[in-house]
Amino acid sequence: MNKDIQFLKELQNELKTQDHDSQAAPRFWTVGDYEWVEAREENAERYSVYLPYIAEAYVLDDYLEDLKEDSELSKEALTELKNDDFDDPIEWIQKYIDEEAELIPERKVHIVRPDTMFLTKEEAKSHINLNKHHYTSEVHTYAMTAWRAPKVERLLNLLETFNWDSIIDSQ
Repeated sequence: MNKDIQFLKELQNELKTQDHDSQAAPRFWTVGDYEWVEAREENAERYSVYLPYIAEAYVLDDYLEDLKEDSELSKEALTELKNDDFDDPIEWIQKYIDEEAELIPERKVHIVRPDTMFLTKEEAKSHINLNKHHYTSEVHTYAMTAWRAPKVERLLNLLETFNWDSIIDSQ
């Protein structure tokens, strides 16, 4: 029991002293990250190319660079590619790679990773460090407010204000 009370006292101190990241109480931390999503043409920050024959999509610029090293392409195709001797990259891809290839406009959006919820910012940072392989290089802690969640608010308030020493004294 004393170990549990000590844990609660340490948690209480951490809750009271940690950075709030501009969030109102009650607050908790999640994992924030970014992902590329399909967008309207006018909002595109990049393009990916979808190749139906292999059911794969690749970032267009990276794909074209990788193709320059592809020894299986015809000499004519490689010459056109290396000299940028085409008006539209999708036309070149449709001519030499997959006639049904499509360009997909994309934009980067911020997301809150599902199944992440931490009482302390430090715990969220630790989770990120231990699980970097699941996230992008832009992963970060993300503070959130448990808006209109009276039970969460009451619980966190109790954790932050309860006199845990009173339990030790009464034993």
